[in-house]
Amino acid sequence: MTDSATSLLENGIERYKAGEKPEDLIPVFQDICDRASKNAAAWSSLAWLYLLTDKPKLALKAAQKSVKLDSRAPQARINLSVAMLETGTAGVRQHIEAAQQMMSLDAQIRQDIEENIEDGLTRKPDWKSLERVKSWLLTS
Repeated sequence: MTDSATSLLENGIERYKAGEKPEDLIPVFQDICDRASKNAAAWSSLAWLYLLTDKPKLALKAAQKSVKLDSRAPQARINLSVAMLETGTAGVRQHIEAAQQMMSLDAQIRQDIEENIEDGLTRKPDWKSLERVKSWLLTS
């Protein structure tokens, strides 16, 4: 990834953490994905923003690309699972199981996932698909 794309990604994440609206950040992350099409984190972030703005089909495509680029990224697997639930796509279990395995091996990954899920539920209360994923991941 180029330096400019890296700094754009970091800046976009900081803007998200500062509370900027997901719909305002989508064009930023689309641009990052255009500039650095092999960056799994950028695609995962774009998928998350699409999920937050009720665009599950776009989220599914972005999440699939993210997992294809880095199948070891648990957040990408979670985003894909949520998008699959929201679009009625089969095959969620394998992604949940992969995320569970990664979370069981690293306490920091588990903490990051817990924080991301809570962030999602804060930004989008009553998010049924994310609540289902949370119950599968965090109650086992």
